[in-house]
Amino acid sequence: KERQFRKLNAKKDDRSVKLLRDGREQEINIKEIQVGDIMLMEPGDLLAVDGVMLTSHGITCDESSATGESDAMKKDPEEKCYVISGSKVLDGSGKMLVTAVGSNSFFGKTMMAMREATPDETPLQVKLDLLAESIAKLGMAAAIAMLITLVVKYFVQNAMSNEDLPPGDIIFSDMVRIVIQAITIVVVAVPEGLPMAVTLALAYATTQMLRDNNLVRVLSACETMGNATTVCSDKTGTLTQNKMTIVEGTLSLMPFTRMEDAKKWKTEVKPEVAKTIIDGIALNSSAFEDKDEKGNLTFIGSKTESALLGFIKFLGASYSNIRGDSNVVKMYPFSSAKKSMSCVVATPNGDEKYRLYVKGASEIVLRACTHYIDAEGHVKTLDDQARAKFEQIISSYADKALRTICLSYRDVPESEFKKFKDDEAPNTKLTCLGVVGIQDPLRPGVVDSVASFAEAGVTVRMITGDNLQTAKAIAKNAGILMKGGLAMTGPEFRALSKEEQTQAVKRLQVLARSSPTDKTIVVRRLQELGEVIAVTGDGTNDGPALKMADVGFSMGITGTEVAKEASAIVLMDDNFSSILKALMWGRAVNDSVRKFLQFQLTVNITAVVLSFISAITSEDNQSVLSAVQLLWVNLIMDTLAALALATEPPSLDVLKRQPTDRNAPLINFNMWKMIIGQAIFQIILNLSLLHYGAQLFHLQSTDKHGNVYVSPHNLKVLRTMIFNTFVFLQVFNEINCRRIDDSLNIFKNLHNNKIFILVQFVVIGGQYLIVTFGGRAFKTVPLAGGQWLTTLLIGSLSLPVGLFLRLLPSYLIPESVLSHKSEEHQPLISPAKMRLQGVTRSIQQQNRFFDNVRRGNKRRVQHGNSAENLWQKYGATDNSNDV
Repeated sequence: KERQFRKLNAKKDDRSVKLLRDGREQEINIKEIQVGDIMLMEPGDLLAVDGVMLTSHGITCDESSATGESDAMKKDPEEKCYVISGSKVLDGSGKMLVTAVGSNSFFGKTMMAMREATPDETPLQVKLDLLAESIAKLGMAAAIAMLITLVVKYFVQNAMSNEDLPPGDIIFSDMVRIVIQAITIVVVAVPEGLPMAVTLALAYATTQMLRDNNLVRVLSACETMGNATTVCSDKTGTLTQNKMTIVEGTLSLMPFTRMEDAKKWKTEVKPEVAKTIIDGIALNSSAFEDKDEKGNLTFIGSKTESALLGFIKFLGASYSNIRGDSNVVKMYPFSSAKKSMSCVVATPNGDEKYRLYVKGASEIVLRACTHYIDAEGHVKTLDDQARAKFEQIISSYADKALRTICLSYRDVPESEFKKFKDDEAPNTKLTCLGVVGIQDPLRPGVVDSVASFAEAGVTVRMITGDNLQTAKAIAKNAGILMKGGLAMTGPEFRALSKEEQTQAVKRLQVLARSSPTDKTIVVRRLQELGEVIAVTGDGTNDGPALKMADVGFSMGITGTEVAKEASAIVLMDDNFSSILKALMWGRAVNDSVRKFLQFQLTVNITAVVLSFISAITSEDNQSVLSAVQLLWVNLIMDTLAALALATEPPSLDVLKRQPTDRNAPLINFNMWKMIIGQAIFQIILNLSLLHYGAQLFHLQSTDKHGNVYVSPHNLKVLRTMIFNTFVFLQVFNEINCRRIDDSLNIFKNLHNNKIFILVQFVVIGGQYLIVTFGGRAFKTVPLAGGQWLTTLLIGSLSLPVGLFLRLLPSYLIPESVLSHKSEEHQPLISPAKMRLQGVTRSIQQQNRFFDNVRRGNKRRVQHGNSAENLWQKYGATDNSNDV
């Protein structure tokens, strides 16, 4: 099937094109095009080469998959003559001269950049490999030491006894038993369950992440995302809804600051004023409502008109009914020169026979107004004071990067209507209805997600192709751009030297007017500084940056196939908040692996040391735990523990800590403290039970001479109780290992992890069956109810010991014994320091401004620089120039 799929893909790319070569028209394979050929362009052609237009008959190209530019691009031989590969011819015909093919073309360079070798192993995998190798070596060393020690002890004991050496078959049998014990130590010590724990954690996380709209394409991306320190996000469609909406307005001098407040505005304003505004929006528009490709109703037309129609639909009006009941006698389409759109409607029942509706850029339409409607619904003269008030409203909306639209009208008598020209709108003597502010609003939850990222120590940077002013406003609203942060354009960033880029990128929070190359440069500079980068992208041109990033997120709805192929995770809903969920699951995966390690290393150390010491100190060279018992313990700590600890869902607590440094050790100070402390406690406890258990559990007997001894049956009972205690110690210690920090509440969210609870019941049930019915194989005997309760209570001592270790102050353990070095990633610049630098810089700029004012720079005033101009030049805290 894989071969068939490759053949299908190859067939898809194997197509023919028409071109002029040797003075005649030919149809050749796309792979045979050469530089210098003249290609014939027709609608529907997918261009695989770069070229320059020679002739164009209305050629229009869609370059969105290559450049991210959504608008169709018209091509001509004079100005817009360059055609890039990856474009699609939408309309027209023409000829172009081929200038670049293959890997030298725009599309080819993009695809080659995506072929850069990526590391086969993640930092976690490298650390796990080293740890597993170290544990295996130590386990092998312990097994060899045990084998040599027991063999030497066996022959020394026999040599020092008064009896002859046992027969050869008995010696051989004893040697086999010693070798089995040594091999069992190796089996217990080698962490064969470690890869399974990692795979289980990743597999469980990927299935759960799909429910959170994250389709994981590369398994290792889960754990890499857990250590992410920076998220470079697009704006349109990811942070915002990609749907222009009226977010504020002042109509009839009555303001509303949210779309939800517009209905309240409608109830408070005069009904005839509301009708005039709604009718003007419905009639003076060429947009309409229809179904999109997915069958959903949406407005078709310019984004501004769609926003206005969406506004009146929200108010409960039907534009189609209004249009059906009205007679539009003249239409003046939107003019880029006049930045306005007008229409004339017949009003037989009105004061005049016609009414003119005008909408457009606020400054231009307001300039044509002579009257306005106040809050009472009265028409008043637009004097200087009223005009200043409207200009202030427009300015306040512009400061928020809102696209302002002024709505106006005028009643026209029939005599004047007859003088109207068909090609020039009569936009004079208008009455201002008000101003609305339009913006692509933030997606719900984005502000909270950005705040959560900040709390988690992850810096969010916006990289967008939009203009700087709009990008800064959106970034401020989202909480991305803070005081002292840097906002600049792509061309400004590219113009910096490598050293300056490195310094700038530390404070960079908004990069506007950026190209795909800018995104790639930002990712590279941040990686050079040791950051772990997550990048979002939707276009073919984003492919290199997605591939280069540690974790690439492509858009499932708007993303191209190339972007999805280059990414590690696909956002099925194109929502920024889904990235936060990916971060939570990534940290949960890392925590799961570390929890399992903490548990496994404790059992490893305890089992190996206990078996070694008990075998050496025993008279018959037998370990307190038999080989089969150790294999059951190995099953508990490998397979079942991996299942229990690797399937815990993330909680919001994972966002309340800083990211782990890329070079931080896999086992931190708190984990070592718990591993070593628990291992020492369990070894001492089990060895104490081995030597004093018979007396403690009343298993001793007295012969007729008063000598105290332990019967063979009671010895089996003692060993069974020690085995039982050992298993219960691990069961309760597994609960301890649910937390790898110093948190005291180890039962928090335990009810959410049903698999963990189920595994504990399986282990306890298996232990009961082994002890009760596995006598011959496991060398156990059935225990009484009191003995079960005793071993259970002793095993539960793991919990108070764990509490004691968590409360143990770090300074009591010397640095030479255990490293206290923090594993947290240190940000390039802390938010507090960034804010301080911003405030300091603002004060310095204000001081420079007032210095210039005090000097009374007459020359500047003579050249028309007012105090406001001076403030713009010297006092404005414009982040875009602050590098």
